[in-house]
Parts: sequence; C-alpha cells; structure tokens
Amino acid sequence: MSKIIEATIYADDALKHRNDIDIITPSEAQTLNGLFAERVKRNPEKTAYHQFESGQWRQYSWLQMSELIDRWRSAFINADLKRGDRIAILQRNSTHWVCFDQAAHAQGLVVVPLYMDDRADNMAYIMELTQSQLLFIDSAEHWEELRAEKTINLDFLKIIVSLESFEQCSDQRVVSVENWLPQEVSDLPSAITDTQALASIIFTSGTTGRPKGVMLSHSNMLENAYACVRYGPFFPEDLFVSFLPLSHTFERTVGYYMTIMAGCEVAYARSIPELGEDLIHHKPTVIVTVPRIFERVYQKIMTQLDEGSAIKKTLFEKTVEIGWDKFQHRQNRAKSKLNFLLWPVMDKLVAGKVRAKLGGRLRVAIAGGAPLPFVVGKTFLGLGVNVTQGYGMTEASPVLSTNLVDRNKPESIGLPLLGVELRLGENNEILAKGPNVMQGYWQNEQATSETFTEDGWLKTGDCGKIDKDGFIHIIGRIKEILVLANGEKVPPADMESAIAEDALFEQSMVIGEGKPYLTALLVLNKELWQKEAEKLGVDSNDETVLKDPKVEALLVNRIAEQIEDFPGYAKIYKASASLEPWTVENGLLTPTLKLKRPVLKDRFANEISRLYKGH
Repeated sequence: MSKIIEATIYADDALKHRNDIDIITPSEAQTLNGLFAERVKRNPEKTAYHQFESGQWRQYSWLQMSELIDRWRSAFINADLKRGDRIAILQRNSTHWVCFDQAAHAQGLVVVPLYMDDRADNMAYIMELTQSQLLFIDSAEHWEELRAEKTINLDFLKIIVSLESFEQCSDQRVVSVENWLPQEVSDLPSAITDTQALASIIFTSGTTGRPKGVMLSHSNMLENAYACVRYGPFFPEDLFVSFLPLSHTFERTVGYYMTIMAGCEVAYARSIPELGEDLIHHKPTVIVTVPRIFERVYQKIMTQLDEGSAIKKTLFEKTVEIGWDKFQHRQNRAKSKLNFLLWPVMDKLVAGKVRAKLGGRLRVAIAGGAPLPFVVGKTFLGLGVNVTQGYGMTEASPVLSTNLVDRNKPESIGLPLLGVELRLGENNEILAKGPNVMQGYWQNEQATSETFTEDGWLKTGDCGKIDKDGFIHIIGRIKEILVLANGEKVPPADMESAIAEDALFEQSMVIGEGKPYLTALLVLNKELWQKEAEKLGVDSNDETVLKDPKVEALLVNRIAEQIEDFPGYAKIYKASASLEPWTVENGLLTPTLKLKRPVLKDRFANEISRLYKGH
C-alpha cells in the first residue's frame, strides 16, 4: 500500500508572508462555541455577517451575534434541554442558523441539520431516529408538510420553533422565534469545554436505502477547518458569499467554521436565482461552491457563443488558450510564450468581463461535492478564475484533500490536508485516517464496522491513483463501476460528467451493468431542445417524438462527441430522453443532488427494457 506525503512545506510558507493573520487554533478554541467566543473576544466590533432583511442588507458584528446567541442559549435552558439532547434545524443559510448552532454547542446539545429540499418522510425518519427534542423551521409550510407525513409520528418533538409567525396553529408545541427568545438574558452557565463531545449528527444522503447519521465531534470539525484555513490561506479582509446549504458539511466546515477561525466576513445570498446580483453587490474574494454552478455558467457561455458570431467565438477560445498557458506557466508546468503579450487586451475584452459577473475581485473559488469536469475547470482557469477542486466525504468532516492556488491540477483532487493520511488499499480504494474522521454512524454499529478497515482506516469507496507529484486522481467508484457482459469496465460518473458538457443534456445516467452495450437515460434542456426540434421538424412539446429514430440518432451522435476520449468499448449505442428533471422532490436525487441509481433504474425500467430489446 502506498502513502501520500503531506504537503506541509507549502502550507507553512503560505502563512509566513503575512503578519496580520489571526487564526484561532483548535487548542485555543476547544469547542465550536469556544471558537466563536474567541473570535468575539479578538474582534468584537468587526463585521461578521451580511444578511438581507426588510428590503436591505444588514451587517452584524461579532459582538452583536454573541448577544443573539446568548438569547438562544437562555431559551434552550428555559426549555429544559439537557446536554446530549438532539435538536433539528430546517433553515436556509442565515444568522439564525449560526445562532441556533452556536447556542446549541455552548449547551452541549447535538445539532441535527435537515436539508431544505429533502422529502418530508426522510426528514421525519431522521428526527425519529435521533429522537430530536426540538425542531427549528423556516415557515408554517414546512411544518404542514411534515405533519402530512403519516408514516412517522412526530410526538417525540417537544417544541417546534418557527422563524415566521403562525397565524393559526392548533399544535400547542409550535411557537414563533419572536415569542420564544427571551428579551433579557440572565447569568448563563459556563459553556461546555469537552472537545471530544458529540457536536452534530449529519445524515449522508445515501443513494440506496435510508441515510446514515455521521457523528462528528467538536474536535473533528475544528481540526478539519484548521487544516483548510492553513491551506488557503485565508485572511481577515476576505469576504465569502454563502449559498451552498449549511446542512451540507462542506459549506458548514469551510464556509462557516473556517471563516470564524480566520476572522473573515460572510454574506448570505438571498437565493440561487439572485446569486448573480449578490455576487456583483458584495464582490466576494472567496466562494465555496459545487461544480454544477460552474457547469451551468459554462453551458450558458457555450450556448451564447454558438448562437453568436464566429469572431466572438474565436476571440473567446483564444483568450482561454492564452489564459490557460499563463496558468500552466504560473504552475511551473510550461514556459513563457510570446502570446502572453496579448493577455492585457484579451483580459479587457473577454476574461475581465466574465470575472466581473463574479464580483470582479474573486481570489479563489473552492469547488467540492462532485467531480469538476476538466474542460470546465480549464475554461475558468483560462479566464483568470482560480478554481481549486477539493475532495472529501461527510464522514471526514468533510475535506480530505484539495488543490491549492499555487499547486493546482484541475484534473486531480489535489493534495492531502495537513494531518490527514491517505493511502491506496485493495482495488486502489482511497483510505483515510486523521483527526477529522467521524466517531461512527448513529445507532448503526454494523455500518460503522463496514466503513472502516480492520486497522482503522476510513473507506471512501473511491478508486484513486497518485501521480509523480503526489496529486490524487479519482478513477472510479468501487460500487459504481459498470461491468459489461464482455467483462469491460466503465466508470459511469466520468462518462456522465463528459456528457453534461453538452448544454442540451441537463442530466444523464449511463446504463450497462451486465449488458452487451451501454445506453443512457437523459433529461434535456427544454429551451435548447425546442431549437433542435425545430431543425428536425418535430413538435418540441410532444414528448412522444423523443422516441423518434432521428431524434435518438441526434442524441447518440451528440453524446459520441462528448465521450470520444473514452475507450472504444465505452460507447453509448442508444438513449432515452425526457423533459422532466430528476429532483429531490420526485425521489430521483439525494439532497446533495447525487443520482439515486437504483431508484432511477426502477422508475425507467420499461425504457431500459426498450433500449435492450432483442438483446
């Protein structure tokens, strides 16, 4: 088994050139609430958060937040909640999320985050399994959805706190935040200081079966945030725009705890549709994102270029080419070129305009949660956007490795974090060990045992390889490798990422386990499909035409263009398309937007049978 060498030299050197970096260490913080309290002590009047309220942006200082947190602590005490009790939160990113979370940690309560877009039955299951005593919801609508879920009785909930006031509610447990939080706070007991105490149970959005509750301690998340902040590095003047859900461990650790550790500001985006406006307004220096955000922007740019003049397309492509060469030069992987002299002009005409849409001063965009297609990463790096891809899993709090601004291979998942050991095990599975690795799964000893090797290494389920520079590359999933009838093996996720680079395909799933050839289920972009339908002379509103041989031929040919770099046997022979998106609500995606492959196969069993008819 091979071990990856930790990149400690870079991380240490990156911090030496700034004397004003004020990072709080895990030993100084002890707990997640201790982290916040220490930041309040150091920078009481500095702005901590920006939030849109009553038609305008409002700023909150660290001290103001601390005073609000104390009100929440007092309310938890008045509710007779005891250390170790589980409390659930179903909220959008906001200062309310922070107050709830920090007050809970100070009291030794265990936070159970729920996904805003999750199904009611799944949320009810999580609360029942954890026997959550309190639920903090956004609105009456969410409570009505939960009450309508009849398979699980929610009588174990003692209190339901709503951000919005209920005009009428027969349930005596429901109370508004306004009425629940005390206006004055009496003397509060000392906050807990046990760094190994259970801080949160975060449920992984399993693609099969019920989700499992990952138990993370204060130490787990503090150590992971500390390793991340040193690899940034991040500075007190940095401003993050937060839009990934805080119920997702990636945003929670990197976009929340890490920002406290470094003393950065955070602005909570109003919504995804308004994200573009919020980026321009706040001009962030850092964003934490998922590849899908960049994929959508990339697809929009490509569509506009295809519809525009040949000159504009050529100018864009030349800009990316020069920008990519400059990036490779900065990474010490290429020599300087004469065409670098053209960059100031290209930057003004093309690249700078794209960066302006992201606020104009973005220093780094940290991408994680899913693979970043190489062509997308290359394009944005070529435009001067520092996209750094990382890798991890909820069970690791969650970051295990990341690319760095000055050590960046976008086709890789980077270098291991400080304190994290990674090695390749059986079938080249990536195994992990470190202070960020979970305590285990909540009330599921069997699953815990199965997730660790006999000598205590966490199994990631991903197959990897290590290049000569120590960068890690994902080459497939242990359980998601399709084995064709002829024995050839295909990584479906890689092919699906390649297919998604064509803006016509909103979603795709490659089929072929035990089959003689590969096929694909597709969801088409309605706007682009309408244009293609006009060219073919078919009615875009009639979904039956999607089974027309000439339509299927178009789809298969366009897929072929995207996967031409795959081996010859990895060819899609047939495809079935629809216009209805796969969503969390219809049960086809997990809350973290991963495909539920078994569910999709069951849902489209008839279509799959049609694709293999006669074989």
